Amino acid sequence: YPLVCLAPTTRTDRGYDFIGVLEWFAERVDRILLLFGAHKLDISDEFRRSIEALRGHDDKIRIVLNKSDMVDHQALMRVYGALMWSLGKVLGTPEVARVYIGSFWDQPLRYDINRRLFEAEEQDLFQDLQSLPRNAALRKLNDLIKRARLAKVHAFIISSLKKDMPSVFGKEGKKKELIKNLDGLYAQLQREHQISPGDFPDIKKMQEQLANQDFTKFHPLDKKLLERVDKMLAEDIAKLMAMVPLEEAMSKDSGTDKVEGGVFDGVIGE
Repeated sequence: YPLVCLAPTTRTDRGYDFIGVLEWFAERVDRILLLFGAHKLDISDEFRRSIEALRGHDDKIRIVLNKSDMVDHQALMRVYGALMWSLGKVLGTPEVARVYIGSFWDQPLRYDINRRLFEAEEQDLFQDLQSLPRNAALRKLNDLIKRARLAKVHAFIISSLKKDMPSVFGKEGKKKELIKNLDGLYAQLQREHQISPGDFPDIKKMQEQLANQDFTKFHPLDKKLLERVDKMLAEDIAKLMAMVPLEEAMSKDSGTDKVEGGVFDGVIGE
């Protein structure tokens, strides 16, 4: 399923944790679409926070520059450049996600000069969405690998905090010190265990969550459990990966490897 995020023009008090809801959906959807209007390109503070909440799911993100017929081709080039520059700063990744340029409604185009471009981009976008069932098994495996690595990192972090706590006096002061210097612990664990920085949880969120925890109740590192996780990543995942082509072939034979009906009828070229 895709998650579509529209750029809000004003901040709305919704009465619930909007960013938390976005994060929950981002972990579970197959594709994330960020929609921008070419005629009014701006990234509000709330939309910026929404995009930042999607970090770690860069492979799922696609950008849609909608209403591109509202500006002429020269202005469209400037809008596209400004969008790429803004997204590069917000997403914080060396490569910005694929951007689809078009006018996704059934009304006549205001500037017709880019019609062929819009039609080609529309085809590409719908083909990308249509391919989601074919890659579902592989995405689930990637999510499993990501969660396993994150669990390992959590184990290292929690056990290290447990080990550094005093046994009797000064527990609260030491806890505050450990939370404040969490970035140093991250760097230390990266060196000791050759862990990629991308496998670590967001440091600000981790600090907020640790503030309400009793470090003395944390468990020490269980090496046997870590060995089981490593074995799963090294052996079981490899076996599952070998089964993916077979599952894709079965889906193709049964006709369940693509999305059909609704807006896809008459859009995807044969």
